[in-house]
Amino acid sequence: MPFKSLNAIIIEVYVISKSWRDANSFVLDNTKMAKKQISEYIEEWMLELNGPDGYELSRSEFVKEANTWYLRVYVDKLTGGEYASMSSDDCETVSRFLSAKLDEEDPIEQNYYLEVSSPGLDRLLVSDRDFERFKGHQIDIKLYKALDGKKELSGTLLGLKDGIITVKTEDKEVSLPKESAGKINLSVIF
Repeated sequence: MPFKSLNAIIIEVYVISKSWRDANSFVLDNTKMAKKQISEYIEEWMLELNGPDGYELSRSEFVKEANTWYLRVYVDKLTGGEYASMSSDDCETVSRFLSAKLDEEDPIEQNYYLEVSSPGLDRLLVSDRDFERFKGHQIDIKLYKALDGKKELSGTLLGLKDGIITVKTEDKEVSLPKESAGKINLSVIF
């Protein structure tokens, strides 16, 4: 399988080649997993790399952009049980591991790119674990519907409890349902 480095900092990409006629279709049978299940398998496989000195899955997604499918896997590095910076070598390690698993299981019918990277400075907060880990950090929230005339909100994350996010803005404390947010990510502050 050819390996192509797209970004020396965080991305290692593999092209998974299948027959050209499958490139634009997503045909599944009983032996192939559905799109929804791909993330579940990635989560399961990543447990093999987890540990105090290993890698932890942040999130994954299987998306189509234009005519191309991407399996994106965002990974954190652990050193002594603490989070550390991901290097391009770390991304390559995880890419090679997942590529072997994907080749072995062959779960995806069409051509796709596998991308492995760190979640980045402006990482999305998705899981309950993310909201617990980043309590006290500055976050940006993009809302589906305006709140007090605004569709964007920034402040300090106070927590997530029972599906309700609590944020301390400059002038008040705001609580809102997690599902009212289209995107929640860490603020990038220089």
